[in-house]
Amino acid sequence: MENKISVFDCSVIDLGKISFDEGNLTVVENNSSFPFNIKRVFYLYDIVGGESRGAHSHKECHQFLVAASGSFEVSLDDGKFKRQVFLNRPDIGLHIPPGIWASEINFSSGAICLVLASHLYNEKDYIRSYETFLKVQNEL
Repeated sequence: MENKISVFDCSVIDLGKISFDEGNLTVVENNSSFPFNIKRVFYLYDIVGGESRGAHSHKECHQFLVAASGSFEVSLDDGKFKRQVFLNRPDIGLHIPPGIWASEINFSSGAICLVLASHLYNEKDYIRSYETFLKVQNEL
């Protein structure tokens, strides 16, 4: 985290969709207008309605969250400002740069949160303590 990032640097991106009589298709490709190259994809599912996930920050990893099914909110915190973003469409996603404390909250029943990440899993990249996160933010 070289520069101080703000919750206002988190951007909602319309991925677009191709419509067919049978349904819709949304494409995400590296080397496109997507904000980073994808190295890891995972998804959260079978989360009890109303529950939350996440509650951590990354030092280097960018994440892009999509409500592949259902809906949830993303609570964003940069140590100074807070912001919430509601996701409920599979063709819209939220880019979360490193240095933002993020929690996925208020999942609808049956929701699927698709996460596209810029880095492979590395536990050392995570800040899982909010107090540590605030300390790091104040040092920037």
